[in-house]
Amino acid sequence: MIFQRPNIVFILSDDLGWRDLGISGSQEHRTPNLDKLAAEGMRFTRAYAPAPICSASRAAILTGKSPARLHFEFVVKFDEGHQGGDHPLQTPAFTLELPLEETTMGEALQADGYATAYFGKWHVSKHTGGYLGWSHTHGPLQQGFEVGDSEFGSHPYGYGGKDPGFDPALGPGDYPDDALTDLAENYIGQKHEQPFFLFLAHYYVHSPIHSRARWLVDGHRPELPGKRAMYAAMVETLDELVGRVMAALEEAGLADNTVVVFSSDNGGHPGFATNGPLRGGKWNLYEAGVRVPLFIAWPGHIPADSVCDVPVVLTDLFPTFCQLAGGQAPAGDDLDGVSLAPLWGDGEFPAQRPLVWHFPYYHPEPAKDWGQALDVTGVNDYAVSKTYPQSSILLGDYKLMHFYEDDRDELYKLSEDPGEQHDLSATQPETARELRAELDAYLNAVDARRPEPRQP
Repeated sequence: MIFQRPNIVFILSDDLGWRDLGISGSQEHRTPNLDKLAAEGMRFTRAYAPAPICSASRAAILTGKSPARLHFEFVVKFDEGHQGGDHPLQTPAFTLELPLEETTMGEALQADGYATAYFGKWHVSKHTGGYLGWSHTHGPLQQGFEVGDSEFGSHPYGYGGKDPGFDPALGPGDYPDDALTDLAENYIGQKHEQPFFLFLAHYYVHSPIHSRARWLVDGHRPELPGKRAMYAAMVETLDELVGRVMAALEEAGLADNTVVVFSSDNGGHPGFATNGPLRGGKWNLYEAGVRVPLFIAWPGHIPADSVCDVPVVLTDLFPTFCQLAGGQAPAGDDLDGVSLAPLWGDGEFPAQRPLVWHFPYYHPEPAKDWGQALDVTGVNDYAVSKTYPQSSILLGDYKLMHFYEDDRDELYKLSEDPGEQHDLSATQPETARELRAELDAYLNAVDARRPEPRQP
């Protein structure tokens, strides 16, 4: 099904948990703009990030290929190397660059006649000139985006390592100035001779956790302790900034012919986000580590207040955007994603397909942090737990997790046990064997990098 060629605005948040928004069930955060956006289109209740960590997930989103296929499974660093630590397994070498040979969604849409812009966090190339600095050879401007800027906006990354405290000029209803959102608004307001694709990659709500607006933080102190009150202020700031983008589309007269997509790069930080009843959080492959919010709105084409319970993954956005642009994904690319358009229009969507995640690393990395991390991954314990090299597969109701250190599998039936509390691998061994075989077959097919025993 080929649609009229709309503009596409993709807003990707950072570390926002699946349940951080009012419409997703949060009792801690006021998010009227994001709730409104979700209600204007389709809300996906079982949307997944491609990875439980940012760089790997972003590379997969940009290309429509899984981290296992890309051999890009961890965060980028300043330099080449391997993980240290006194662990029995040697993890794969760090990936520092998304190869220029990979076709990004920016390049695909540019080939379809779209103007392209990228503002915010890139994080799929070696840090240049400082943490999160864009590469001069492998940044957005070299991979399909005509204009762009790495501006931090009002996020604490822009503090320069200093704690500015609260801004006394910010009274109730006032938010800090945000130059990143200014860039997006200015781009939307330009005269466009062709449809455009705007990728707005927010740094919110990634740590450092801080807000300069005392009124936002104080409004949560009675019920939320310490950093969680500050985190709530960050979530609500993100909501305000998304509202500004939506208002800019309205003011420019573009709202009716613009597809707006909102999501997050991985699950919520376990120290701040309320991820329950799902288990875990960022850095592991339990549900809360990869379950994310996903809303897609397009007036007159996607029914308002529609809800989709089909499992989808953000690698699906690449072929979705290509279809929305009236084209198709580049020939010859082995995409893992499939277009989501049949879920709100004509056409068939796979009734049941395996979704695979691959995280062959340890976390946290520093020995001190590893020693302080919890041994067991819990539900709403507001603490970081030890993550061991692992892979997982979801097929229908069942999810299998494989742990490489001890060659161990866990099996869960998510329809009955969404919190992954009851391992069924011993009572349903045949199901576990079948899923393990399918997981291994996929990883073999993409030549996935596995951890190996460390050599003495």
